[in-house]
Amino acid sequence: MLAVMKWDELAHEPCSMARTLGVLGDRWTLLILRDCFLGVRRFDEFEERLRIARHVLASRLKKLSQAGILAKMPYQERPRREEYRLTQAGLDLYPVIVGLAQWGDRYLCGGQGPAMQRRHRLCGHVLDAVLTCPECAKPVIAHEIAVEAGPGAAKDFAVPFARRRG
Repeated sequence: MLAVMKWDELAHEPCSMARTLGVLGDRWTLLILRDCFLGVRRFDEFEERLRIARHVLASRLKKLSQAGILAKMPYQERPRREEYRLTQAGLDLYPVIVGLAQWGDRYLCGGQGPAMQRRHRLCGHVLDAVLTCPECAKPVIAHEIAVEAGPGAAKDFAVPFARRRG
């Protein structure tokens, strides 16, 4: 009989997706990150915008800070007050947040169109999140990708249900 894995054990799995979900895998965390990218930085602003219980918000902000995604920075000395700023690790999550929002725009907006658009400040155009190959610069889609063991893979790594060609 297989042992059941607990949610808090994901962070120790030899899988980048599982470890990431161990940090980011709940709705409040993703909404906090969305708001960070919209410029929200202070506890009371998160609380007001999200209408989230204080203890839940404090827990998620602490987890994001401990994971190095957010950093607490002072904005006032007397009394001391701090705000949350995205670190480089946090900023690197932008494509993930945009990708999730874009998926929701496509499949969950009920035909009304997106609630928010992202406009590229340099050229002025509304953008879509597109995964591109760094070598050939062409957009890639799931069935064009081959998954293989990387340097951090477990010894018994195997891609389940690998697609056969032919």
